[in-house]
Amino acid sequence: MPAWWQGFGDPELNALVAEGLAANHDLDIATARVDEFAARVASSRAQGLPQVGYGAEAGRQRTPPGNTNDNYSALLSASWELDLWGRIRRENEAARANLLATEQARLGVALTVVSAVVTSYVTLLDLDSRLAIANATLRGRQESVDVFQMRLDGGVVSEFEMMQVTAEYESAASAIPALEQAIALQENALSVLIGRNPGPIARGGKLQTLVLPAIPAGLPSELIARRPDILQAEQQLVSANALVGAAKALYYPSISLTGAGGSVSTELDDLFSGPTGVWSFAGQLLGPIFAGGAIDAANEQAEARREQALSAYRKAIQDGFRDVEDALASIQSSAGLVASLTRRVDALKHAVYLARERYDNGYSDYPCWTPNAACFPPNCR
Repeated sequence: MPAWWQGFGDPELNALVAEGLAANHDLDIATARVDEFAARVASSRAQGLPQVGYGAEAGRQRTPPGNTNDNYSALLSASWELDLWGRIRRENEAARANLLATEQARLGVALTVVSAVVTSYVTLLDLDSRLAIANATLRGRQESVDVFQMRLDGGVVSEFEMMQVTAEYESAASAIPALEQAIALQENALSVLIGRNPGPIARGGKLQTLVLPAIPAGLPSELIARRPDILQAEQQLVSANALVGAAKALYYPSISLTGAGGSVSTELDDLFSGPTGVWSFAGQLLGPIFAGGAIDAANEQAEARREQALSAYRKAIQDGFRDVEDALASIQSSAGLVASLTRRVDALKHAVYLARERYDNGYSDYPCWTPNAACFPPNCR
């Protein structure tokens, strides 16, 4: 997976992503699931290999008129099913495809973890920025309260005007606890996401210092096919198709070969010496005659699962294109919003500057206004 998050240029963010990929519990579960399917592939492969075993037996028998006989045997056996119709081969193909699908699912979880860490970190920086603005607003309100207190003491303004300014100060102060709570909750959520206990999160800088990664123009649509969710759906389709072939093979007979060789003796010392060897070899042919529709039903189930996998694959591709288009549209609209808000901030800064200039030159009263307040220059009194 490309380390795209490094494009933000924040070392703390890089460290958090690395920690999340190493300790996230959902990713641990997905990795263990991959190990499980790898073991299933090994088990499926074993079906196409000869099965070799051994056995040993010892016994004593007494027969009339009081004779006692000892019997010892040691045998080595082997069995092998001939895969003439491809059933085992198709089952192996399905198992391998399921393993690849599970690996893609793990990559999808990893990508989700990375995206969640980056989003949570950016949200945390945004909350920090909002808190800084709230604190700066509170300091401005405090300055207004101090000025109006002096003017109230001098008899220039009324107590009603003083209460208006005080209310503006308390309104600004009330926003700070909510932001501090949101920051603490965001830190706790990000800590759990990366496998830590809830606690504070270190920042590498401010929201304004993050570098927005550039999106190259003219990216080919084939890149959509590299998405883990699409690759997972593709391998699930391969698995479902292979199981259709395995189900069709049930109509044909299965052929098995078995063999055994070893030694039999009435004396333990002579078990592996002397002319006591035995062997056997047999072939077995088993085929269905009447199964009450069970084989037909198995084929219908396999074909239905293949149709489901095909529809899921098509849906995954369409969802991938939709996600890309949604993201590009969001980036474009966000860029316009940022430009508009930047112009608004510049206009408000200039308005504050002009209001202070009017106050300093005696053309208006002290600028107590805010963008959301009714007291707006030059109407402040």
